[in-house]
Amino acid sequence: MAKKPIVLLAVLDAVGLTTLEYLLRSHKGKVRFPNLSRLGLGRLVAPDLKSRFGRDAGRSLAAAVDQASASADSVIGHREMVGIVDGRTYGLFPEGFPPDFIADLETRIGRKTIYNRMAGGIEAIEANAAEHARTGRPIVYASKCDPVIQVAMDEAVIPVREQHAIGDAAFELARKRGIPVTRCIARAYVRSAGGEVARTPNRHDTVIPMDARTLVDVLSDARVWTVAVGKTSDLVNTRYHDALKLTDRAFLDPGLGLRFVHPKGKDTNPFVTQGVINALAAARASYRPNGTFIFSNFVDCDSLYGHTRDVSGALASIAEFDRVLPLLERGLGPGGLLILTADHGMEHRPDYGYHHKEPLPLIIERVGGRASRQFRVPRISEGLTGIGRLVAEEFGCGKAYRVTKVAA
Repeated sequence: MAKKPIVLLAVLDAVGLTTLEYLLRSHKGKVRFPNLSRLGLGRLVAPDLKSRFGRDAGRSLAAAVDQASASADSVIGHREMVGIVDGRTYGLFPEGFPPDFIADLETRIGRKTIYNRMAGGIEAIEANAAEHARTGRPIVYASKCDPVIQVAMDEAVIPVREQHAIGDAAFELARKRGIPVTRCIARAYVRSAGGEVARTPNRHDTVIPMDARTLVDVLSDARVWTVAVGKTSDLVNTRYHDALKLTDRAFLDPGLGLRFVHPKGKDTNPFVTQGVINALAAARASYRPNGTFIFSNFVDCDSLYGHTRDVSGALASIAEFDRVLPLLERGLGPGGLLILTADHGMEHRPDYGYHHKEPLPLIIERVGGRASRQFRVPRISEGLTGIGRLVAEEFGCGKAYRVTKVAA
């Protein structure tokens, strides 16, 4: 029986090429990316930075791709990868959300709210956690760089299930009122006895509806097993055969040696790595009539290190991804296809890290073979939708894959 294709699409959140160049120029110490170097990442950076990379094996395709959609946002970037080009622009809310929206929301959820300002996530929570605990009022705030409504709540004050319902209600109301946002995030957190705040994995994203069938739907119709790992199922919220979100360290295989690079262990990427490895093991062990597609997001360079402008943390996170890359290649096995890219960049301004539209890396490796001559670089007009085309063609579904353009 012929071996069925296995494709892993891994998104390094916020690691655009302009961002990577900024990180490298801002960090004078040594960085080690031996595996990303081997796959050709050094080909894509400015000439003065090429010496920071190691040997390039020359067997993979490496190219810079420009996003075709109008906005730089995780929802927009991931949806473009699976066939939706969004020409719409979305709003930021420096003065918070309209008072009549807040009043209507409070009526719907049966609770008063507090804050309603633009702020970074942890900043808004830390400033209001005590009042929230005292009053039970959700903390509503606008993101500094994403077109989202955020509602933060302590798990000891408002149960997680109710938190999710509040997030759904806020987004439904925003859509009804024509407020230009892509999603609402219900931010669950806990407080230690000393008052320290930590966001938990129980966040809940309510996202704009899909505008069309996507690559994931095309593959599902073709009996390809589809798996979302990490937050991809929130961003491209269509039907998958599996959606994996690990949050408990007990489920990390100690034999893999996965590491948390943040000094307080706030990383999410080790859980995503384990989820991908689990999905790859299942793909090889289970009967899948037409193969397996795994769509994963490694989020830490956005949420943990990007918005906080932590240059050394971001580079350490990329280096840790580099270190575990051979585990992913081993899981794919000979003939498996690895696609690495990013959904947007991150501009480090003095006050905050903001999402940025910039050239994005695209690296394609045929494990144990040569991809540099097998695949053509997406055309400029395709943007990230060219990634979806490449995946569809790998599974013999190229003719069924369609790009949908959503007008401004």
